[in-house]
Amino acid sequence: MLDPTVNDIDQLLTETIQTLKLEEVSRHYRDQGEFVALEHFMPTQVVQEFMREVERVRPQINRNFIPGHKKGGSVSFYLLQQSAPAILAFYQHQGWINLLSQIAGVPLMLCPEEDPHSCALYFYTEAGDHIGYHYDTSYYKGERFTVLLGLQDQSSSRLVCRLHTKEQGREVKELSLRTDPGTYIFFNGDKLHHAVTPLGAGEERIVLTLQYVTNPSMGLAQRWFSNMKDAVGYFGWSAMFRKPHR
Repeated sequence: MLDPTVNDIDQLLTETIQTLKLEEVSRHYRDQGEFVALEHFMPTQVVQEFMREVERVRPQINRNFIPGHKKGGSVSFYLLQQSAPAILAFYQHQGWINLLSQIAGVPLMLCPEEDPHSCALYFYTEAGDHIGYHYDTSYYKGERFTVLLGLQDQSSSRLVCRLHTKEQGREVKELSLRTDPGTYIFFNGDKLHHAVTPLGAGEERIVLTLQYVTNPSMGLAQRWFSNMKDAVGYFGWSAMFRKPHR
């Protein structure tokens, strides 16, 4: 079979939207404190094309280690802009943005192009790669929402989540999830307390992350802090000075 074009991917994404039971998914999202996971939801053909682009950028992985919190590799939005047209088309697909807006109950939009974290890849490729419990804190003036798409999971590692941690009177619920290829996860970054358990020897896990916001404005101090966090914890100092590819 010939490799799909970006237009083919766009059509597959549009068709996938039509299979979603919006009312049911939206109810689960609200009931779980603004979190929902759809296992094996994305078509195999789409995941395979994304993985072809993953292999293209693999040599540019930036690895990092923060003792007691994080160990792993990342590829930033800037690099994906240059080498991953299908992944970028997915991030910017207006049909999906509209769908997520309906699920979240608020209008969502893309992050500014200056945000290297807006569309990125996480690579767990060495024994012990992990990330400790955290929120995807929004430094924007609006809320920030996260999509995680499983691309490869040949591992014993798990995405572990604590639901309802910021809801007074609600019992905290804990989940442990595999991120198998095609698994689609959507949540409000400020409300989901989550982590990734350590990778075993000879294992590999690759996840695509997409970020959407309700207000793309950010104060100067918040932008500085966000840039520092991304430089130290994810993409390296070179990402601080790299300009978006237009």
